[in-house]
Amino acid sequence: MSKLEQFVALALQEDVGDGDHTSLSTIQENVRGEAKLLVKDTGVLAGVTVAVAIFNIIDPNLKINVLLEDGAEVKSGDIAFFVQGSVHSILKAERLVLNVMQRMSGIASRTNLYAKQLEGTKAKVLDTRKTTPLLRFLEKEAVHIGGGANHRIGLYDMMLIKDNHVDYAGGISNALTRAQAYRTENRLSIPIEIEVRSFQELEEVLANEYVDRVMFDNFTPKEVEKAVELVGGRLVTEASGGITLETIRDYALAGVDYISVGALTHSVKSLDLSLKAKIV
Repeated sequence: MSKLEQFVALALQEDVGDGDHTSLSTIQENVRGEAKLLVKDTGVLAGVTVAVAIFNIIDPNLKINVLLEDGAEVKSGDIAFFVQGSVHSILKAERLVLNVMQRMSGIASRTNLYAKQLEGTKAKVLDTRKTTPLLRFLEKEAVHIGGGANHRIGLYDMMLIKDNHVDYAGGISNALTRAQAYRTENRLSIPIEIEVRSFQELEEVLANEYVDRVMFDNFTPKEVEKAVELVGGRLVTEASGGITLETIRDYALAGVDYISVGALTHSVKSLDLSLKAKIV
C-alpha cells in the first residue's frame, strides 16, 4: 500500500466512519452525476494529481476531466476539473479532496511569492520540517509545485546538527566528529549540515573537514555576505531564521545557496476552492 493509499484509508476512517448517512438517506445508491472543482481565489493551484488519485482510490469508475494542471496560476471563477460518476462516491471524496487541495494550493501560492523574490539570483527557497503531522509528503510536494525546493524529508535523510545538538554534544567540533564517526560506522551516504550562530562557530566549522553544508542562523544579510565570503565555495550555504517575504531577496543577493522559510508550511492560508454539483 502506498503512502497516499494509507493516508486516504485513515482519512476516510476519520471522516466517513461507518457510513455517509446523509448521502445514504437522501440520495438513491445508483444515482450518477457530475461536479466541478471551482476556484474562488487567486493563487497557484496544487493537488490536482493527488485529487485524481484520491478519486480513483475511492472509486476507480469515476471519470475526471482535468482542465488545469498543478502549478497553474488561477483566479476566481476558474474550473480545475470535472468529475463524473456515482454521486455517493463523489460526495464521499469531496471533503478530503478539498482539504488536501486547499492546503496544498495555499502552500504553493505562498511558496511562489517567495520564489519570485529570488528571480535573477542563484538562491532557492527551502521548506522545513514545520509541517502538519502525516501530511509532510503532500505539503513538500506543494512547495515543489510552487517553485521552491525541498529540504530534508525527515530525521533520516540528512544529519542537521542544530543549536541544541551542538550544546548537548559539547561544541561544534565534538558534534561534527561524532556525526562523521556515526556516518562511517553505519555506512550512511547522507550529508552533514551544521547550524552556526556566530562567526566564531563558523570558524570552527571551517576548521573541520566532516561537513557538507552550513546554515547561518539569524544572521543579517550583511553577515551572511561576509560568511559566504569566508566559506569561499567550500560548503553549500544556507540562511535561516525569521526571514520574511520582505527580506528574502536581501539574503539571496548576499550570495547564499539556499534560504529556508518555515512560514511556507507552518502558517499558510488555504486557497478557497469548492466542489459544486453540476445540475443537468
